[in-house]
Amino acid sequence: MKSTLKTIIRRNKMNSTKVFFNKYAKRFNKIYENNIVNLILNKLFRESIRLRQDKAISSCLPVEGKTVLDVGCGPGHYMIDLAKMGAEKLVGIDFAEEMISLAKEKASAAGVAAKCEFIEADFMKHNFNVKYNYAIITGFMDYIQNPEEVIRKVLGLTIEKALFSFPSNRGILAWQRKWRYKNRCELYLYDEKILEQMFDNTGIKYKIEKMSRDYFVTVSVDGK
Repeated sequence: MKSTLKTIIRRNKMNSTKVFFNKYAKRFNKIYENNIVNLILNKLFRESIRLRQDKAISSCLPVEGKTVLDVGCGPGHYMIDLAKMGAEKLVGIDFAEEMISLAKEKASAAGVAAKCEFIEADFMKHNFNVKYNYAIITGFMDYIQNPEEVIRKVLGLTIEKALFSFPSNRGILAWQRKWRYKNRCELYLYDEKILEQMFDNTGIKYKIEKMSRDYFVTVSVDGK
């Protein structure tokens, strides 16, 4: 009975997150547009979005001939950038239909659709039949109730590096996010001690870096 109740609660939380991101997809995509309003807002409130993107992409270089899995790919910005840099194959998965639709449109417009595969599905339920050189999981763990389950699955799919972002539970930006998301969907925040405990349990080499309102975690699956 308790197990059934937990499953129902988890499913309801995931549904609320899916509904939110389907509605939010177009506005989220506009965050990446270069205009004066975004430059100001991104500097004040969204600096971590740019920093984690730069860090994730640079951590995959050189990417020629490599494969990349983007978990919670959203509109596909990371994948498109890496495809242009020479990645062989990129797979993005997101459970929000509108995000996947935008990602396909953008990849086609950028001329890299042949390299990109977009999957509309729940990452934890989807069966992958291959492993990837790199896995990118940014802006995703914010909404995950059971992060260790996701971490284990990601590491099982990764050959070289897995690149995660986790939102910090400290500071005015954390408070601001909690207030904004109160009536939107579930939001999960972290501190460094919790992250150390989770990644120590993997037994794999990792590095935690503070990055504006986020923590960026690089896991060296290949030990390098």
